[in-house]
Amino acid sequence: MACPFVLPEKASPMKRIAPSVSFPLALSLLATFMVARPGSGQDQPDPNVAAAQRPLSILEANGGWSDLFNGQDLTGWTGDTEKHVVEDGKLVCQKGAKYLVTEKEYGDFAFQFEFLLEESGNNGIGIRVPEGGHPSRDGMEIQILDHNGSRYQFDVPQGNGNSRKLSWLKPWQYHGSIYGIAPAKTGYLKPPGEWNQQTIIAIDDHIMVILNGALIVDAFLEELTPIDGHNHPGMHRKLGHLVLAGHNDRVEFRNLKIADYSAPPTKARSDADNTPPQGFGTLFNGQDLTGWKGLAHNNANTRRALQGEDLATAQAKADETMNAHWSVADGILTYDGKGQSLCTAKDYGDFEMYIDWKIPAGADSGIYLRGTPQVQIWDPWDPRVKEGADPPATPEEWVNAYTNGRNLGSGGLWNNRRWRNAPLTRADKQPGEWNTFLIRMVGDKVTIWLNDKLIVDRVALENYWDRTGESPLPRADQIELQHHGSALYFKNLYLRELPY
Repeated sequence: MACPFVLPEKASPMKRIAPSVSFPLALSLLATFMVARPGSGQDQPDPNVAAAQRPLSILEANGGWSDLFNGQDLTGWTGDTEKHVVEDGKLVCQKGAKYLVTEKEYGDFAFQFEFLLEESGNNGIGIRVPEGGHPSRDGMEIQILDHNGSRYQFDVPQGNGNSRKLSWLKPWQYHGSIYGIAPAKTGYLKPPGEWNQQTIIAIDDHIMVILNGALIVDAFLEELTPIDGHNHPGMHRKLGHLVLAGHNDRVEFRNLKIADYSAPPTKARSDADNTPPQGFGTLFNGQDLTGWKGLAHNNANTRRALQGEDLATAQAKADETMNAHWSVADGILTYDGKGQSLCTAKDYGDFEMYIDWKIPAGADSGIYLRGTPQVQIWDPWDPRVKEGADPPATPEEWVNAYTNGRNLGSGGLWNNRRWRNAPLTRADKQPGEWNTFLIRMVGDKVTIWLNDKLIVDRVALENYWDRTGESPLPRADQIELQHHGSALYFKNLYLRELPY
């Protein structure tokens, strides 16, 4: 672990490492990262507690937890197994312990545990750390630290006979911070001797830390520069070990468990149509339109603004159109080409979704994510020539003819203007055959596999409804099966929500 900057205990307070910021700036930084603890008497709900509710509820609903510590021995762990011991069902890091490392590697996961610190106690959780690597440099380290401890404090005379206590710590060294990369919000750490519960969620570049029910870190690594100004190669790693970073303080852990959020197989492992694989729910039950609604308005901004009676009226009319043109036949969600798009009744944010689809020759469709166009579906072999004209005869003629890009294949984020809108390769099957998408959305980034081939690799989906580029993509909204005037067929729609 990258230790907080302190000298041995015999050093006088003023001979510990000099602060790197002025006292006024230090006070300003502390004020920036401090928030009131829950129960402080404030009238307003705590926004960090509110922000933690959604990811925690998704984790609770999804289940899939596996124990990382059996409460009896260090099975599954390697490294310093002498200074880490088991006491009364607890994993105890003793003074002077070095790294304790999981035997397995983890990339996308949720790691939940409880910990108890002694006064000024110091440890850390390394994530995505390579074999033999340093947690905060070669991977990323989530601070475990009693940052209120006396070891990190000093008194500043106020000129009136009083003094004020300040900390030597930099903002990115406080408990829960991604060391050197992103500071954590404070005010939620329990005093030494009390048990804390913490959840670390790492999915793609999204890192969250939840402490005692409050979201204290919510960082997209690709969108930030490390706050300490140094290079952190570990923040670009996708896979590695979990590490308990040791140090010279006793720290107790218990109830260590992990949920795997690695990308699933590119095709769902299911025994029958419309039967979701383990960990996924079904968006389509194979029997009726339960869980779906009609499109209340073609413009998402207008639709989101509808309220009360206006919304009820628009939705009732949209549902009537839906029921007239969307139906279920032999376990297949079927569209006759004469109505409007079909929408999920529930909004979704980050998720993984399987969907099987087929189209007739010349058809055009798509899948809106968070109400935003779109993952493209169309017929790459449709010549689109004028009546009586001959189809293109050479590859060059084909490319020139397809100025709308359909010859490139389905799956691209076709309405993007700043980021890539075409698929990496054409993976479509012929019209009339079933195709399978696996769509993974984390933040505003989308990854797509079509028929087992990677065709979109973490490309940002732009907010089509704000062409100025100033408004971000909605954090959650409905998924839509796009109407474009042709018959459409869907089945095996499975979804797993990702915590965010």
